[in-house]
Amino acid sequence: MSFNRREMLRLGAYGAAGAIISTAASSSVLPSLVMPATPDPLAPLTPQAPAQVLTPSAPGGIDPQLFARAKAALDTHKVWPRDAMGVVDFSRPSNEDRFFVVNLQSGEVEGHRVAHGRGSDPDHSGFVERFSNAFGSYATSNGAYTTGDYYNGKYGLSMKVQGLDWSNSNAEARAIVIHNAWYAEPQMISQHGKLGRSEGCFAFSRASQWDVMRRLAGGRLIYADKIA
Repeated sequence: MSFNRREMLRLGAYGAAGAIISTAASSSVLPSLVMPATPDPLAPLTPQAPAQVLTPSAPGGIDPQLFARAKAALDTHKVWPRDAMGVVDFSRPSNEDRFFVVNLQSGEVEGHRVAHGRGSDPDHSGFVERFSNAFGSYATSNGAYTTGDYYNGKYGLSMKVQGLDWSNSNAEARAIVIHNAWYAEPQMISQHGKLGRSEGCFAFSRASQWDVMRRLAGGRLIYADKIA
């Protein structure tokens, strides 16, 4: 049997693909679970049909009233990506997980620590004392957001957010974004018992920032508030 050059190249490609699959299967860490060093902001999003929200009640210890408000915001603002959303409970102190990424199909929850604005906590108590939408307030704003574009800024690759409510309508103009920061890394808890403060942005540790951006990119909802 004879093979022409095109057939030999094709068979060689199949062999290489098989070797890659075999190597991946024997690895203790699946490649699909490894966050790439730099997400490609230009990579096209895969269109998805709107998914029905199946989670009936607040999962993972999220305050039920806060979770109900977050789910209502999906409909109020007609946010169509409904596989996941972020729920931020600013009733909790900054040394606790309070930014929750919720899988709305399975009810699975991932918790992350997130810093709040210094204008919301002038005494640096670790708690949000007030919200503000005002320019120059350096405060956190409450309400519904959707995630926007990636960009490279002061803290490297970051993500814009857009405020959807009267209480956070200036978010984009105030440059409120998702970014990482040294003052949101875990060692701040052991050293000071709380995270540092942002200027109103959702500031995370580097590891949490990658995970949050990966899960919530593409116009997904973030709902941030506190239940008094």
